[in-house]
Amino acid sequence: MSTSAPVGVVGLGIMGSAFATNLLEKGFQVVGTDPVESARSALEAAGGSSVATASEVAKVCDCILVSLPSVAALDAVTEGRGNLCEGLSSGKVVVELGTLPLEAKDRARFRVEAKSAAMLDCPVSGTGAQAAKRDLVLFASGETEAIEKARPVLEAIARDVRNVGEFGTGIKIKYVANLLVAVHNVAAAEALLLAERSGLDLSFVLDAVTGGAGGSKMLELRGPLMARESYEPATMKIDVFQKDLALIADHAASVGSPSPLLDACKRIYDEAMAQGRGKQDTAAVFSTMKSSTFTKI
Repeated sequence: MSTSAPVGVVGLGIMGSAFATNLLEKGFQVVGTDPVESARSALEAAGGSSVATASEVAKVCDCILVSLPSVAALDAVTEGRGNLCEGLSSGKVVVELGTLPLEAKDRARFRVEAKSAAMLDCPVSGTGAQAAKRDLVLFASGETEAIEKARPVLEAIARDVRNVGEFGTGIKIKYVANLLVAVHNVAAAEALLLAERSGLDLSFVLDAVTGGAGGSKMLELRGPLMARESYEPATMKIDVFQKDLALIADHAASVGSPSPLLDACKRIYDEAMAQGRGKQDTAAVFSTMKSSTFTKI
């Protein structure tokens, strides 16, 4: 893999745009694509180059980061018109960073490997705000040689890059991490609502509690958003997180693992959606629980 070749970014949403910015700040050249014109324009404004298709990205880049929101998007990028695989060749590495079903990642890997390129399953743990600050943990799974080839790029977007084993291990660990995120986020909302209805100042409570035994990363990151009831721009949209919750529930069922807390939390996220909060940050479950229409579960 050439150290002078630009890095590709396919998908310039909340996470992908943060990856591109961090790579540019670390001195990498970046070539990216996204179906949204404003996302491509933002990349160019930041100092990167944009192209129309994933195929064009793959032709000029040896390492391509893929950050997409859905199975349909991954399928389109790997087998649709102007697809990524058309531009791949031997020695190139595709890094799939999404929270998607393992079956979808395996389909994409088959297409990538048919071009003698390598594909890694590398989901990240962290929010969009954390991505902007490189405060992410990346669970890299796949061939060790490919992970090491991509490591300089991965270390430019994450504070901790872990080789967790064979392809597919990364997404399984991400399911575990996101189950904790889902529960801790709702727990933070419930606790802060108790504090507010007890007549306490939420800023004072956050300062007092965050560093103690009751603290959590979600309380630290999303507690201030809850206290201000300020949920836009979102670092993780509720409608996107719904997809993650469904993946975790399906995986837990497939391995026969009970998930009573996840089931309880999911109903709260569902109610947030029913209140029209789909585009808001997941911290908005605080206002969902606070609302007069909230149905206790």
